[in-house]
Amino acid sequence: MKQSFYINVLDEIKKEEQKVNVFEKNVIENSYQMITFLQNLLNDLRSKSIQNGFENLEDEIYFFKKIKPNILGKLIYYNKVYRIETTCPFHDGKMYHNFFSKQLVNLKREFMEHICSSDFYRYYRSGREDKDDTYFKRGNINYHDGLNSIVFEIDPEFSTFYDYKVARILANELLYSYLLTKINPDEETENLLTNSENSQKDLAWTDSKSALIELVYALYASGTISHGKISIRKISLVFQILFKIPIEDIHHSFHRMKARSGSRTLFLDYLKLSLEEYMDRDVK
Repeated sequence: MKQSFYINVLDEIKKEEQKVNVFEKNVIENSYQMITFLQNLLNDLRSKSIQNGFENLEDEIYFFKKIKPNILGKLIYYNKVYRIETTCPFHDGKMYHNFFSKQLVNLKREFMEHICSSDFYRYYRSGREDKDDTYFKRGNINYHDGLNSIVFEIDPEFSTFYDYKVARILANELLYSYLLTKINPDEETENLLTNSENSQKDLAWTDSKSALIELVYALYASGTISHGKISIRKISLVFQILFKIPIEDIHHSFHRMKARSGSRTLFLDYLKLSLEEYMDRDVK
């Protein structure tokens, strides 16, 4: 399968996500809609990969490192949102807040116990690629490592096991942001952004996600929002709600920016140049 095909697949997901919004009142219906869509998409990709195979090893690694984890990660995320929302016995008040606070505690515990302490997590977060042919090529699972029992439940024709681990990392990040909005919602901002059709109609981020992440980190590092007393996740969440664009794996993307050759602030350089050119035109 060609990378252009993968790009079209990710575009399909983006279009589907633009139709729904899990921050609205009909969160259960919307999350279920995304679960069905993503599950069907994964089934279709499985059939195509088994029938047509991959062009080469590089293509296989790219699929199991970049494409499938993004789809599966969103599927895990929307499924968790659905399960949480359908078991929440309250709609407001202190007990509602406590319920979502407990979910956040459970998520953090799961992250500490099963994700962040692993060698693979450090490998993935560092942006390394030297072991990609081990982690993201089918048939390379090392059972001597005493892996989690989930490894015996995966489909060996459509998983390397580590694509599932990346998916869990991405799902946890999305769920973390979701739970934060439930615990500490900025009501005026959320109502403006999610309930006003006119406020959203003409708003769209038309540059790359990397550019948006660069802007988020610049705002955080400069301390220009709330006197610097706001987290990167909250800043990124504002942009996600504003533009209805998911920002996955923001910290990993930032580490890749730090390793750029040449300018490490391409988007900020572009903004500065664009503004200066605009000022010059205004003077003339």
